[in-house]
Amino acid sequence: MSNPLLEISNPEGIYDPRPHGYSHVAAVPAWSQLVFVAGQGGSRTDGILSADFSTQVAIVFENIAIALASKGLKMENIAKLTTLVVDYDEEKHQILIEESTKIWPDLKFPVNTLIPVQRLALPGMLIEIDATAIG
Repeated sequence: MSNPLLEISNPEGIYDPRPHGYSHVAAVPAWSQLVFVAGQGGSRTDGILSADFSTQVAIVFENIAIALASKGLKMENIAKLTTLVVDYDEEKHQILIEESTKIWPDLKFPVNTLIPVQRLALPGMLIEIDATAIG
């Protein structure tokens, strides 16, 4: 499901990033509303962080969806993500790709910058993702 206000593209001459769960370019009309979602961690309202990376990833995306829904938006409204991962490795990369493909099965992934980090704000926090969406 595409968003008509958001043009996602992968120009010829740059490698195809879709197998890695992101796109190269997101274009948004100047008159669009921008919605910024702060970095979301892998806990729900109870504040409990699972030790399982996959569980935290799923909860992060749930939290982003809840934040967007508060503004009448959906995940396909996201133009840009920034992803911070503690102790990043290939296994964690594959989990991110799998979760992203569930959310964007048409492979119109948002632009994403993935940054490996040593630690995040809370002990046990394994991932944090912020989002910029358009409405």
